[in-house]
Amino acid sequence: MSAALTVILVIVLLVALGLVAVERGGGGAKEMALVATLAAVAAAGRVLFAPIPSVQPVTVICLVTGAALGPRAGLAVGPIAGLVSNAFLGQGPWTPPQMALWGLAGLTGALLRPVCRNAVSLAVVGFVWGVLFGWAMNLWFLASFGPDVSWAAFTLAAGRSIPFDLAHGIGNVVIALVAGPALLRTLGRYAVRIRTEVVSPPAPGPAPAGPSAPAPPAPAPPR
Repeated sequence: MSAALTVILVIVLLVALGLVAVERGGGGAKEMALVATLAAVAAAGRVLFAPIPSVQPVTVICLVTGAALGPRAGLAVGPIAGLVSNAFLGQGPWTPPQMALWGLAGLTGALLRPVCRNAVSLAVVGFVWGVLFGWAMNLWFLASFGPDVSWAAFTLAAGRSIPFDLAHGIGNVVIALVAGPALLRTLGRYAVRIRTEVVSPPAPGPAPAGPSAPAPPAPAPPR
């Protein structure tokens, strides 16, 4: 089995596990609907920003989702957004690693929840992820198409991708500072709503029977 096919199978398994975990979690169907909505928004934003190379909101949305909703939702949003957006931008061998990396970004947001809840810290994490995303994609292409996986080949590929990696990172910084706080507040409110159970009080039963009133005395016979 090739390395590419192995990665694809692992990604499919992780996405399936993430969706099952979301569906069986505390939010149930409501949380799954929210995750699907976030993935659709991220995919639409990526398509909208397509004219600007490497600038897209998917990475920041994954980080915020993980920070606000937890690792299950963070793991599920990124792969769905990558798969859906590539249906418009073009599917290819780059789709599986993109799905995996955005899923890892969501998990990072959950692991660094206290950090990602601050706009400036979120921007820093987003910038780092923009650069790491490009480096990881370079490793994927070297492992899949060659010429070989070596330090020299990776350095050459990383040097060629610097403009795109910086564009990804700087775009994440701008999106995190502009839209990050509002998205965190919104998802925080939704997280409370979808995980709050409303318990109805039991219906009142019949009132207990009290002591019976004495029967009225029988009338005296006429004399």
